[in-house]
Amino acid sequence: MAVNLKSRDFISLRDFTREELLQILDTAKMLKMHSRTGEEQKPLEGKTLGMIFTKPSTRTRISFEVGIWQLGGVGLFLSSDELQLRRGETIEDTAKVLSRYLDGIMIRTYAHQDVVDLGKYSTIPVINGLTDLLHPCQAASDLLTMREKLGRLQGVNMTFLGDGGNNMVHSLINAAAKVGMNITVGSPQQYRPAAEVLAGAEEDARKSGATITLCEDPVEAVNDADVVYADVWVSMGDDEQQRQKRLDELAPYQVNGDIWKYTADEAIFMHCLPAHRGEEVSAGILDGPMSVVFDQAENRLHLQKAIMALTM
Repeated sequence: MAVNLKSRDFISLRDFTREELLQILDTAKMLKMHSRTGEEQKPLEGKTLGMIFTKPSTRTRISFEVGIWQLGGVGLFLSSDELQLRRGETIEDTAKVLSRYLDGIMIRTYAHQDVVDLGKYSTIPVINGLTDLLHPCQAASDLLTMREKLGRLQGVNMTFLGDGGNNMVHSLINAAAKVGMNITVGSPQQYRPAAEVLAGAEEDARKSGATITLCEDPVEAVNDADVVYADVWVSMGDDEQQRQKRLDELAPYQVNGDIWKYTADEAIFMHCLPAHRGEEVSAGILDGPMSVVFDQAENRLHLQKAIMALTM
């Protein structure tokens, strides 16, 4: 291996160099090839991954549970109802105890600081399955998908349309800045990415040659885009008044046939799923030939296998 990631946490893409991220992508590509040919790879035989969920998921749980099994290990599902975490036991104590039992921890939760603290006090690798701030596993697997579909990452023009302040956008910005992609976020002013995320990514962009652009005009944002990305507009827990307000404010940023006319030839559409047809994306785009959303979903498995294989 070109780089050694053993015992490293996977909390933010900013924690890795471009070369380290490419090593993860190359490992995912290799594991995917072995999976297709039926060649078994069991580098984690006898190891156990604890999977903490305070936020439900389809793709995250299944891809990690299947992935650790395919690598020869065991996945242990740990719901928030079954742990003392934040219910009488500190994160520090929980981290120290789990480090005695497990070989790695994946956590999908709300507060990003909880994951940072878990990584600080654990002596085993911690993988960020999602927080309110970041979604690095999804963004890294999206790099794998883009490289497969477009043949390159450097210089690719990616546009995200919709709520520019969510965890998916933040990690896509970090990913693009690391590998030299150009990213445009098309959103209303009040839905822009977090300032601290932009500041950090700008540092990486200066080294990689990437550009980060914020734009309010959706047509201008998708002009000549090689990749157009969308995510849901309404989150779990939003009341009906909040929901309708967001739908009204983001309606001009729906990815549909009218918008698609302005993209580059052979552009691809991406979405981390689940998707709401008729809201952030039309059915014609999501289910059309430009959509690679199910290839994205599959690549979560291969990319996360690579993270586990390299860090655990």
